[in-house]
Amino acid sequence: MQPGLVWGCARTGDGTTLIDECDDREDASFRWLHLNLADDRTQRWLERSTSLPRPIHDLMLARETHQQVMVEDGIVGLVLQDFERDFDAAETSQIGALHIVITPGLMLTGRYHPIRSADIIRQRIAAGYDVCDGATALNLVVGTMVDGLGQHVHGLAHDIQTAEDEFLNERMSPATRDLIAVRRRGARLHRLVSGMRATLVRLEKDPDLPGVFAPVAERHVQRLHALDTDVASTQAQLRQLRDELDLQAAQRTNQNLYFLSVISALLLPATLVTGFFGMNTGGLPFAHTQAGTFVAALAAVTSSVATWLLLRRRP
Repeated sequence: MQPGLVWGCARTGDGTTLIDECDDREDASFRWLHLNLADDRTQRWLERSTSLPRPIHDLMLARETHQQVMVEDGIVGLVLQDFERDFDAAETSQIGALHIVITPGLMLTGRYHPIRSADIIRQRIAAGYDVCDGATALNLVVGTMVDGLGQHVHGLAHDIQTAEDEFLNERMSPATRDLIAVRRRGARLHRLVSGMRATLVRLEKDPDLPGVFAPVAERHVQRLHALDTDVASTQAQLRQLRDELDLQAAQRTNQNLYFLSVISALLLPATLVTGFFGMNTGGLPFAHTQAGTFVAALAAVTSSVATWLLLRRRP
């Protein structure tokens, strides 16, 4: 029974070609099988047709999505995170895991949910990318993932730059909801990039790691370090922009409160005057005179003007 093979390739004398079944080109110098781990046939095939060390086997089938690395008897096992894709979307905001096992002549990759980078890898192989050994395959996998993360980081920086331009040009203020979405993307990218970098650092420093993989890990650790620095820079820009927007909102609030306070202070004396003359009590001044209303109105206006002058004279 064939496992849930998504795609595969084999390296022969004619180069790297795609294969349709796991048993195709078994005499090839190197083969790469990308499996659907959610298929029960895949798990049975791994038990029957491979002789992986038990820790590597368990790592391949693990449901955990956190990034990790393991080297046993010269066999490399990795779990790296990437964005998932859907049937109607090339990419989603959900984070999935790509499980990787590299033996001297065979590389196995698997996922429980479709991964964006796996489709790009297949397209590159179909376009002529030559996968001659495990180090080349690992370089293709990690390089494709890092390229995708780099596009996300650049898109994040562009969105923040656009929001800053809107704020500086005073055309319009960025929407709070949009900034929250950008902050979430930045936090997700930081977690992905820093986690992958830490995983490759552990791989590079593992004493049991075959020497051919060390340069691959070192090269991509440097790229991920640069990406992590860019993510941190964009997060700092976002925090500064949020502080500026909060300060602007606080200034507007203070101006409104000041205006309301002045209006309240000007109307308070007039309110007291009108309240006094509105009492239905005996002996009320100007109650029986022809100019009583005018005198009361004049008293209200005079009290408000006096209050305004008093406020102006205060330091």
